[in-house]
Amino acid sequence: MSLRGLELDGRVAVVVGGTSGIGLSLVKGLAEAGADVVPSARRPDQVEAAAAEVESRGRRTLRVPSDVLDRASLQRLLESCVEAFGRVDILVNCAGRTKRTPTLELSEEEWGAILETNLTGTLRTCQVFGRHMLQRGYGRIVNIASLASTVALLEVAAYTASKAGVAALTKSLALEWGPRGVNVNAIAPGVFRTELNAALLDGSERGREFLLRTPLRRFGTVDELQGACVLLASEAASFINGEVLTVDGGFLASGVNQ
Repeated sequence: MSLRGLELDGRVAVVVGGTSGIGLSLVKGLAEAGADVVPSARRPDQVEAAAAEVESRGRRTLRVPSDVLDRASLQRLLESCVEAFGRVDILVNCAGRTKRTPTLELSEEEWGAILETNLTGTLRTCQVFGRHMLQRGYGRIVNIASLASTVALLEVAAYTASKAGVAALTKSLALEWGPRGVNVNAIAPGVFRTELNAALLDGSERGREFLLRTPLRRFGTVDELQGACVLLASEAASFINGEVLTVDGGFLASGVNQ
């Protein structure tokens, strides 16, 4: 496999949750690698802004909002893409939420809302787009896992459970769908400061502990996830299936740091 296998020219990608943070960065990275990219999320104004980023890179896009809690909206997104481009080759699942709550105070409503978005929402989107990919015999699905897929993080039990589930779901789908031409993998980001987690990191003991345990001694920048996503979406990853690729500055390798 030559390095040309990393090119995404002619591919069609959908990034659900692709209008802010990590998702928006991955939208930009896929477009710069040559793909036509459709970023989608709930807010039409953010969808518009993300689509403009794709067009500014010379790629085609659509403006179709969707919600991972609403299967019908995901089906409309798929149908719009197929009508405009003929197919969807790549799906990236970035929709997510978190909230720090001591577990004894965690309500079933909060637990359910986080799992419904992070885990069931990923399943729902994979089902909608996976059916299309399986019918064509080709697809690349990239889910977003977490450090919390592997290790516990204090007072985010619902988030940790949901992301452990995303890693397990990724492997299950890889087992089922890989033989039919659809490779399913995940990226597990380390600590990347985004709007979603800024309140948990900035000026806190938690943030300082994350930095201490990360050998590179800094938080990641979201653009540093683009390479992993482009790889897993590309022909260079033709034999990568069921992998949770960690991009964490060495956090999971870290033991005693001083």
